[in-house]
Amino acid sequence: MEAELKDTTVTMPDAAKDAAEKTVFSILLALSFSHLLNDTIQSLIPAIYPVVKDSLKINFTQIGLITLTFQMTASILQPLVGLYTDKHPQPYSLAIGMGFTLTGLVCLSMAHSFYLVLLSVGLVGMGSAVFHPESSRLAYMASGGRHGMAQSLFQLGGNAGSSLGPLLAALIIVPYGQFNVIWFSLAALIAIVVMLNIAAWYKQNKHRTKPKRKVVEGTAVKLPNSRIAFALVILLVLIFSKYFYMASMTNYYTFYLIDKFKLPVGTAQVYLFIFLFAIAAGTFIGGPVGDRIGRKYVIWISILGVAPFTLLLPHANLLWTAVLSVFIGVILSSAFSAILVYAQELVPGKVGMIAGLFFGLAFGMAGIGSAVLGRLADHTSINHVFHLCAWLPLIGLLTWLLPDVERKRSKQH
Repeated sequence: MEAELKDTTVTMPDAAKDAAEKTVFSILLALSFSHLLNDTIQSLIPAIYPVVKDSLKINFTQIGLITLTFQMTASILQPLVGLYTDKHPQPYSLAIGMGFTLTGLVCLSMAHSFYLVLLSVGLVGMGSAVFHPESSRLAYMASGGRHGMAQSLFQLGGNAGSSLGPLLAALIIVPYGQFNVIWFSLAALIAIVVMLNIAAWYKQNKHRTKPKRKVVEGTAVKLPNSRIAFALVILLVLIFSKYFYMASMTNYYTFYLIDKFKLPVGTAQVYLFIFLFAIAAGTFIGGPVGDRIGRKYVIWISILGVAPFTLLLPHANLLWTAVLSVFIGVILSSAFSAILVYAQELVPGKVGMIAGLFFGLAFGMAGIGSAVLGRLADHTSINHVFHLCAWLPLIGLLTWLLPDVERKRSKQH
């Protein structure tokens, strides 16, 4: 019996080595690049708000409704897409989803009424609803067991794209007008070509959807369903904290800088780029560090650890506002990869559904947050909004209630 155990038991170092050898970096890099293109396009929506606000004569409440339409379209559809494709994989769905994004982008370039803008961003939201759960599943498939690293590499592309959007908008759209959004359709076309190539690999590797048992059993602790449900609720509340705060920064940071420091629109967009670039730079930290020390610790640091900086931000001068925004971006950006992989380890075998749920909730919280904060800004001031949102990261104290789902790594790790 002892001999049989020696033959069938795989130690964690061997399992990790076996997993690492099977990591498909070409697919991970292609997914990250696609994510960069996808999120560059998406980030154009808040980046052109100052242009649209002036040209269409809309208020902050209507700006919030534009974000709400985009985010809620993606939010509602993403879990449904993930649930369906868990059972029925669709290799070409990524390219089809990007087709919706392309259509929305073209419509947005020619939208000269508030309701046409809503229709345009809704189409972009539909594309996002397909892209994120399916791409996250593919990152999981190509990870070879290194799930945190794979998700962080995937997120790195997205956050890099989110940071590029405002900068490109400041260079191309703000000086020359809304119609120049159409130039970004080239990015959508390139993404479709990349996604068609990824689809060929997807068709041949559907068996990778479920991780090897020896890797899963070596890293996870089984919990009763009630504990899993409670942990998922805590994670969803933490997502609320992160994305409500992110909504204040991504959608209203430029208005805050213009109002408080009297900056021109183009300069304010550059400051937004600095913040979003900090997010991109910090993205890769959460996944690999979580693989090594545990995702719960990363969640603690990334959400609660950002609170001192957010509390100082509304009281800082322009220089320190820029400095603090860099710290906020780097620290806060590590949270999502850690939360997503933690949740996928809680509910193994439901990679697409969990990815869709958490991406969908992230988009939903960002959309609701934008609408609520826009309404609040109209009734108070944009400065008041930033004072209020500064307290949101303290919700990170709830991380203490999360169970330890990972076994202790050996000291050699």
